[in-house]
Order: sequence, then C-alpha cells, then structure tokens
Amino acid sequence: MKSRILLLMLILFSSCQEEVTLDLDTLEPIPVIEAIWTDNNALNQVKISRSKDYYQQGSNEIVKDAEVSITNVRTGAKVNFFYSPSNEKYLAQNSIRGIVGQKYELNVLMDGKEYVSEGTILRPPVLDSVVVEFKEERLFREAGYYLTVYGKIPFTEDNNYRIRIVENDTLRNSRFDYLLFDDSFGTAILDNGFELSGFPFKANDKIRLELFRLNRSAFDYLNQLVSLLFNDGGLFSPPPQNPQSNIKLRNGQGIVLGYFMTSPFLSETVQIPDDQP
Repeated sequence: MKSRILLLMLILFSSCQEEVTLDLDTLEPIPVIEAIWTDNNALNQVKISRSKDYYQQGSNEIVKDAEVSITNVRTGAKVNFFYSPSNEKYLAQNSIRGIVGQKYELNVLMDGKEYVSEGTILRPPVLDSVVVEFKEERLFREAGYYLTVYGKIPFTEDNNYRIRIVENDTLRNSRFDYLLFDDSFGTAILDNGFELSGFPFKANDKIRLELFRLNRSAFDYLNQLVSLLFNDGGLFSPPPQNPQSNIKLRNGQGIVLGYFMTSPFLSETVQIPDDQP
C-alpha cells in the first residue's frame, strides 16, 4: 500500500513540473574590459567586448575600434595599443612592457566615453623552486604527481597573489583553477611550501607555474568572480551579481565590467618524470 502511495505521489509531482522562461528586461550592451599590464611583454593585453542578454546565444561581441593606451603616471610616458585580429585583443606597440615600482593608468576610449583605471606593478616575491612528488591515492585525493611551490614573501602589506597553471601549453582556466591567496594566515606560506593539492598531474606533463602579485582591487575582483562561478542559483545561494570592477567612467554615468590587473611576473617550468617511484 505504501509503495502505491509513493508511486502515485511521484507521478503527480512529475506531472506538475514545467519549464518556466523568465521574462527578463532587455538591457543595452555593457562594455567589458579585461586588461593585463606586467613587466613581461608577452602577457600584456587588453580585451574589450560587449555583454549580451541572458538568453542571447553566441559569443560576446568583440570591440575592434577602441582607442587604448596605458600611461606611466610618474613620467607621463604613454604606450599605445593596436587591435590584433588574430588574437582578438589589443597589444602594446613595439612590445613595450611595464616597470616594477611604477604606477600606470589604463585609458580606453569607445562609443564617445572614456574608461580609466590605475594600478601599480608591485615588487615580486621570491620564487625559489617547484618540487614534484608522486603521491598514492587517498581519501579525497587522486593518485598522481603533485607540485609544491617554495619561495619567500618579504612584504608586510599588499600581499595578494594569484598562481596560474599552464599545462602542456594550455592555461587551466576553469572555476577550480583560480589559485588566490593573501596573508590572512601569515606570510610563511611559500617558506613552508605551498602544495597544489587539488592538481594531480600525469607522467610527461609539462607544467608552467605563473605567480602574480596583485593590487587589492584586482584581487577582490577575482575573488568575487570565483564566488560567482560557484554560484549554482540554488535556494541557499545568494543572488548572483557581477564582480566589482576597478575600471571607472571618467565623466558621466554608466556601467563597465571587467578589471585592470597590474603585476610583476614570475614563472617556473617543470617536466613531470615518465617513471613512477
């Protein structure tokens, strides 16, 4: 009898379900600016696009006709950017790069509006070595090769960092791959060895670790972005909202998305061995 009641309830529940399409307001496209400026010219780029409505299909529209520049605030030296069709990004003319210790202003002129942001390329921490170790499978950990990063953080402030992982020439860029840390638990994290515990690798993998020291506004943006990526829209999730951009409209009113990241660049490449201990 109980089985029949349960079956009837399941049938009634499934018959009451229907797909609901929300009638959302249509908004004007919002500019999205993603700018990286470091002391390594291979990384420096500005990507500009326009947002799309929630139900709109396809990729965001790429903006190809903006005027983009980055200026050294102290010296006034200006670096102009040109649009590269092959990369769909703006690149610095003459492959000019930033200087550690200098403050820079991003300037983007598009659609008659001027967007600006400032950031300093802070001094880098010390990256000593990356140790590779094979570890057997355990609870909550796959078998594989794991990396531990050693170095030193000699600073008492502005300790906001990101590690990027490039695996076999491909940047790992999923929501699980954003390695962000600060000095909330002290600055000895690299002295003691920072194990990338969630990243098992295979034999013969070629791994490049990239270490960035960020201004706080860029660090906060990435933290908010990760929170948004993990928001499943469930009953107990907070309402999703865009990360707070550190780019502003110089005059007038308007919304802009994206961020301006200035940072020194450190990297270390390791080759995973082809034999298991």
